[in-house]
Amino acid sequence: MSDFPRGETPHGRQPRLLEQVHEAIRRLHYSRRTEETYVHWVRRFIYWSGKRHPATLGEPEVTAFLSHLATERKVAAATQNQALAALLFLYKQVLGRELGWFDDLVRAKRPVRLPVVLTRGEVAALLAQLKGAHWLMASILYGAGLRLMECLRLRVKDIDIAYRQILVRDGKGGKDRVSMLPEIAVQPLHAQLGEAKRLHEIDLREGFGEVHLPYALARKYPRAGFEWGWQYVFPSAKRSADPEDGVIRRHHLDESVLARALKEARRCAGIAKPVKRAHAAPLLRHAPFASRAGHPYRSGAARTFGCVHDHDLHARHEQGRARGEEPA
Repeated sequence: MSDFPRGETPHGRQPRLLEQVHEAIRRLHYSRRTEETYVHWVRRFIYWSGKRHPATLGEPEVTAFLSHLATERKVAAATQNQALAALLFLYKQVLGRELGWFDDLVRAKRPVRLPVVLTRGEVAALLAQLKGAHWLMASILYGAGLRLMECLRLRVKDIDIAYRQILVRDGKGGKDRVSMLPEIAVQPLHAQLGEAKRLHEIDLREGFGEVHLPYALARKYPRAGFEWGWQYVFPSAKRSADPEDGVIRRHHLDESVLARALKEARRCAGIAKPVKRAHAAPLLRHAPFASRAGHPYRSGAARTFGCVHDHDLHARHEQGRARGEEPA
């Protein structure tokens, strides 16, 4: 047990408010993306209120801030809800206060938007412009229904080539699920695993080779981070310092790598459909499903019956299922 009073740092000072927010989020095991977002909105609220401490503020100030976002900043409804969630977390989990009703809150309007969907031919033209790891990642996104970060965070142990399965660990909502491994991606995946193993062996020879482990697994299994099964399927070309503890490790590829490749491929393929961001999700994740032309393993969804499978890019769903395994 620590010799310091609860809530104080080793130097005897009370932690700053944002430090308390970081601590509360990590204590509840929220994702790093959520942590960055919540801290961003707490900081913006503090600056908007004239750098007053949120403990001296309440429902009127929170209502005014959220209404300011909708009326003056013209933010989307989802953005306003995100700021509201961050401030509710701040008051409940950090300051220990429950905020009341926001009767005078001006809500941002939620317009009805139609999704941008590529046809099967456009997806084939897009994939034809990609090569190597970019092609493999895009094919897994389209053929297995994975989200972008789920693909980038794949570990070697989560690929079951014999059963043609991909195990998605700690996906959206902290849930695990099983998806198919497209048959067309099997051989390129073997090559990618060979390249990842080559980089891992180089790291071990040079005194590195440890990968980041989730939660407290690094303390429970100190050598697990060096094992081959925990390595990323799509490792970065360079080692870098982990922002949490400063240890030099080889992380997975950054999401911007595939986003830039897809943007260039879309331009070269002559696809003119507008997309809000150069991001893999609107381009590939929903492509097979808007026209009921894809397999039933869309990320986070139950199985859709009666679909016509794209056999060029999708594995048969009977191949990728273990005995007794239900579709994710």
